[in-house]
Amino acid sequence: MNPDQVKQFAQNLLTIYTGGVLTQMIDIGYNTGLFEASKQGPATSIELSERSGLHERYVREWLGAMATSGIYHYDPATEQYSLPAEHALLLTGNSARNLSPISRIVNELGKQVPTLVDCFRDGKGIHYDAYRPGFTHSLDDLWRRVYDEQLVDGFLGQHAELTAALQQGLRVLDIGCGTGHALNVLAQAYPQSTFIGYDLAEDAIGLAQAEAQELGLNNVTFAVQDVTHFPTAPAFDLIMAFDAIHDLAAPERVLNRIRQALTPDGLFLMIEFKFQSNVDGNVGNPFAPMYYGFSLLHCTPVSLAAGGPGLGAVWGEQTAKELLATAGFGNVVVADTPRPQNYMFLCRP
Repeated sequence: MNPDQVKQFAQNLLTIYTGGVLTQMIDIGYNTGLFEASKQGPATSIELSERSGLHERYVREWLGAMATSGIYHYDPATEQYSLPAEHALLLTGNSARNLSPISRIVNELGKQVPTLVDCFRDGKGIHYDAYRPGFTHSLDDLWRRVYDEQLVDGFLGQHAELTAALQQGLRVLDIGCGTGHALNVLAQAYPQSTFIGYDLAEDAIGLAQAEAQELGLNNVTFAVQDVTHFPTAPAFDLIMAFDAIHDLAAPERVLNRIRQALTPDGLFLMIEFKFQSNVDGNVGNPFAPMYYGFSLLHCTPVSLAAGGPGLGAVWGEQTAKELLATAGFGNVVVADTPRPQNYMFLCRP
């Protein structure tokens, strides 16, 4: 046994456990508004508590974690804490650069650990309803920012032929649309196209409809629908699935139905996480440990609970291509996206 390696791994564990605690601290800072209040300028714990309307003793202890972790800077001469502008960029505001919502996602998923331990023994899964509304709302919080900032110009903008067709007018479907924000963003950007969103969650569809109405959109509709047998006629020019296929109970059946629902020259746009299907292909990928964990905490047990194959979030490029080919997609192009952890499959029959 190498004592230096033991010492090194002990340090690694300390870093891991510290990160777990700081994830909770970031969640607190995000949800209490402490990050936004700190962005206004340096403050003592008393000043920040007054600025944010929070109890000073709790704010002071939280600031201790922020300062000793390097997230905040502490000036002992003035007893003031400050959030550097470079850090504020990633912890505040409404842009896609604000990564604070990830802390809530991690903490919401952690609530499923006791049930997941039982799943290791009995092989069962965890029903999707167990994750709602806490986890699903947190995920929605993150992706809404991405859609607002990157969907039109980033995800779709790099494909001029597609955006030109949307400007002329396409019939578009979103599989597993959630609260429908992606479609509402597209419906605003491409008024000549018509958009339909399907999801199983009635409350999510209700929110999607309410937002569309608030925005005055008349070219987008939403419906509660099991996507294993959604209507295939009239056909769609474009079908999209954002981070959804790997969670499904019957991904092969859904992919087959998507192909059947497309026009002869239609396009299926599938956004998934950018991984290989074999573990060794993901070693060294900085996103891999977190997404294997997300997959275990949510994607895999949700699919297994519904009788699905449990593909998981890290099902990878090779498995995805195999399933797409089996479904009849003979022309599949893989393209990068503005998010380094995601890529798109542009699939044609």
